[in-house]
Amino acid sequence: MNRNSPQIETDRPRTQPALPAGIWMLGFVSLLMDVSSELIHSLLPVFLVTSLGVGALTVGLIEGAAEATALIVKVFSGVLSDYWGRRKPLAVLGYGLGALSKPLFALATTSGMVLGARLIDRVGKGIRGAPRDALLADLAPADVRGAAFGLRQSLDTVGAFVGPLLAVGLMLLWANDFRAVFWVAIIPGFLSVALLIVGVREPKRPGDAGAGNPIRRENLKQLSRAYWWVVAVGAMFTLARFSEAFLVLRAADGGLPIAYTPFVLIGMNVVYALAAYPFGQLSDRVSHTKLLASGTVVLIAADAALASSTHWSALALGIGLWGLHMGITQGLLARMVADTAPAALRGTAFGFFNLVSGVAMLIASALAGWLWDAFGASWTFVAGGGLATVALLAMLFRPPFAAARV
Repeated sequence: MNRNSPQIETDRPRTQPALPAGIWMLGFVSLLMDVSSELIHSLLPVFLVTSLGVGALTVGLIEGAAEATALIVKVFSGVLSDYWGRRKPLAVLGYGLGALSKPLFALATTSGMVLGARLIDRVGKGIRGAPRDALLADLAPADVRGAAFGLRQSLDTVGAFVGPLLAVGLMLLWANDFRAVFWVAIIPGFLSVALLIVGVREPKRPGDAGAGNPIRRENLKQLSRAYWWVVAVGAMFTLARFSEAFLVLRAADGGLPIAYTPFVLIGMNVVYALAAYPFGQLSDRVSHTKLLASGTVVLIAADAALASSTHWSALALGIGLWGLHMGITQGLLARMVADTAPAALRGTAFGFFNLVSGVAMLIASALAGWLWDAFGASWTFVAGGGLATVALLAMLFRPPFAAARV
């Protein structure tokens, strides 16, 4: 039976299995690290432009290089976690690097130093990303895997709006002292690492787990065409959805005071956090492709609103729709990777998915920055909407093997 076909109802009530405690702990680990990271990142574009005097293209290149680094490193950590048969030690290393990078932002006096700090931070994210996602898939029962990914994404996103909210309060309290705010980010970063070490236990894997090389040709053949279709769709999404730094710059263009620019990410992430878990649960019951297509339509609408005007109403609508799109699609794409990859190759599968998305992220952010500087902010969002439309058409005319599996 097709996994997404309607289920026959019986008189016996169905109960959804409880999510294991380790999934909740991974969610809170992500929450704390996102508080730490977003406390800095929500202010970083404005810090670069106003304090260090760089242009939008430089912001785009820094953001693109940083995010691409994180996504590309995931392929190596994912393969290593499958080869070794262990996920948690790599996750601890990655979160540890993220925590150690935070003081460097407070010390940065040039855009090059900011880039260095961002790269260290994102290398940490890259190291932890694929093993953490594979660990979550290992912990989650198959019939609630969508809910598990949605919950982790939701808690992660709570941190993504608590961080900017703290940034606003501290900027107002300390008269726009960027560096003082950056120092505060150290605390939740190290708490995140401590919680991961003591609060998450890695499940036992089969005795032969990690015994073979996951990137040998015969092993890679186990990754189906349906999986590679998910990889291709994820790359198209990344091209259409450039760095959220451009949302912050768009609001600043509209006259939002510097101290209040973190409200852009707060608003986006509140919507994201509220949407991620219910849409994760929904993905356990409905067609993944149709749900992904609906998220693409939402992204197109967000780009249209942001391209149309810098009036607060257009900005609020665009930012809210952007967050809704993220809530619909991000946990879903992770679920689709987990569903189309063999359990023994999940780390590798997440790694390759993010490798391709990483290249797309670098291209997207550089393109967004160039369009901004050359033709104006509106064209950045017009281009994003056009690329999202291409992704939507690719899903609507998907090949039969993808339609049958996802």
